Amino acid sequence: MRKRFKWLALAALILIAGFCFYRLQFHQPLRELTHSEFLAEARSGRWAEVHISETELVGLARPEKSGVAVRAVFARRLPGVELSGFLKELETLKIPVAAAKDSSAAWTAALGWFFPLVLLLMIASLVVWRTRHSTGGLLLSGSDHGKIYDQSSAAKVTFDDVAGVDESKAELVEIVDFLKNPQKYQQLGGRIPKGVLLVGPPGTGKTLLAKAVAGEADVSFFSISASEFIEMFVGVGAARVRHLFERAKRKAPCIVFIDELDAIGKSRSDRRHSGSHDEREQTLNQLLVEMDGFDPTKGIIVIAATNTPEVLDPALVRTGRFDRQVLIDRPDLRGREAVLRIHSRHVRLSSDVELHTIAARTPGMVGADLANIMNEAALLAARRAAAQVEMRDVEEAIDRVMLGLEKKTRVMDEQEKERVAYHETGHALVALSMRHADPVHRVSIIPRSIGALGHVLQLPTQEKFLLTQPELEDRLAVMLGGRVAEDIIYEGVVSTGANNDLERASELARQMVTHYGMSAVLGPMTYGKAQTSQFLSPSLRAEDRNYSEQTAETIDAEVRRIVDETYERVRGVLLQRREELGRIAAELMRKETLSREELWVLLSPSSEILSA
Repeated sequence: MRKRFKWLALAALILIAGFCFYRLQFHQPLRELTHSEFLAEARSGRWAEVHISETELVGLARPEKSGVAVRAVFARRLPGVELSGFLKELETLKIPVAAAKDSSAAWTAALGWFFPLVLLLMIASLVVWRTRHSTGGLLLSGSDHGKIYDQSSAAKVTFDDVAGVDESKAELVEIVDFLKNPQKYQQLGGRIPKGVLLVGPPGTGKTLLAKAVAGEADVSFFSISASEFIEMFVGVGAARVRHLFERAKRKAPCIVFIDELDAIGKSRSDRRHSGSHDEREQTLNQLLVEMDGFDPTKGIIVIAATNTPEVLDPALVRTGRFDRQVLIDRPDLRGREAVLRIHSRHVRLSSDVELHTIAARTPGMVGADLANIMNEAALLAARRAAAQVEMRDVEEAIDRVMLGLEKKTRVMDEQEKERVAYHETGHALVALSMRHADPVHRVSIIPRSIGALGHVLQLPTQEKFLLTQPELEDRLAVMLGGRVAEDIIYEGVVSTGANNDLERASELARQMVTHYGMSAVLGPMTYGKAQTSQFLSPSLRAEDRNYSEQTAETIDAEVRRIVDETYERVRGVLLQRREELGRIAAELMRKETLSREELWVLLSPSSEILSA
């Protein structure tokens, strides 16, 4: 294509040069005379030849003695003036007379627009060619953006580089075995799944696990994001899908990994209502055809990843296309410790760093979060010119990831600092007093970049997958502890500091009523249908209302009852321990941060600590 374009450009330049030469040589601007002057010049015998047209008189001068130049002039004919007498004079003077076309003849005009048109077409071709190559050669030819990873390199990924997802790795061992020994399955008449769908929260290692499968099988690995199929031109996405699978067939056995499959794989029935354009639908249709069309014995396996499997088209996830779904979930305590061990292999750790303690401090975090924590810890150690990463660096890195940066430049006045101290002490005391609350690890009034003026850090003693009603009620009590402490100390004058606490408490109470069936009035029923992915943030939740106005009023009344009863329970606890509330708040104002051990020293010996 590039060679053809060069020849085309050369031909256009030759045509343009020829046109310019023609204009310069044969269409030089002529000197114009008046009608009378032209007749006088002709009678004087200066013209070697005269051309007459309907509107012009053109005279060619007699050559000079050197015979080099022939000058020409013209005059416009006067309308209604006969030239019979003038023609007789020219005949007498033996000056040849010829009929001439106007200088604005059609062929001259055609030349005037033909060559500029060719030039414009050449410029347009150049723009298209440049655009096509700037997008990887995909705009017109339908090529794909798929990247091929060479698994023969020393940096290839294997299962040893993936931790915390042991069950998922076990599911994919069979895929690796088929790619290495396909005859074992073909002899028995079995076939490997054409597609494997990896589902799970963001950052859990879906892409890493797909690369590990390719690394273990030692085959080519095509990686592409589903959004790269889509362009503004209808049909380009489908062409890219075709080209991707053509390349895969030439490289078989291989793995085709499509990340963020939901970008093109959303249900087509939902799209018709949302007004989406046809490009995504055509791309999806082509993907369905390709996954049905290739021979399973060729060893081409499609692995896709998504955070929202519930929005995918049923035709895409049916048996025969994506036969197997593998859940890549958040790692548990042991899994987080294994992930930390992998990400700390190249970090110089001090002997005081305990990976088990770090794993216990990071419940709910995924592999990407843990990798970020270890990297932040290394950066913090380098900032203070340390030879090794110590436990305090890791602790600070966890706080950075979970709570944001410390705002040391933000200075609170004494009144505001005192209010924040009582607020955080209220949370801590209630957490220490509730039987089912998580243990308090630290309380601080140092502002953080996420907007919090202080925080109470609680660490669970074990992984929990179910929560009972008493546990939820105690968790709700801890949320309200800060607001109740302000209410008691400042005699009803509260502040905006409990905004986030009240928001979370109201949402938890509503969930208890509408989703968990923990209301005696409404009974064991659910109300409202959630419309959110189980793997994405709950803040993205939308809800379909499937209950009446009367039921809505009852729900509001039950939510209010639960919050009010918990508020009074917390108030009773803090009134009983008001002396300790003041003592801890005063020490917190002085030190700004108190550890669990320091809290124990400040508590009364006779106080009942239930969350020990």
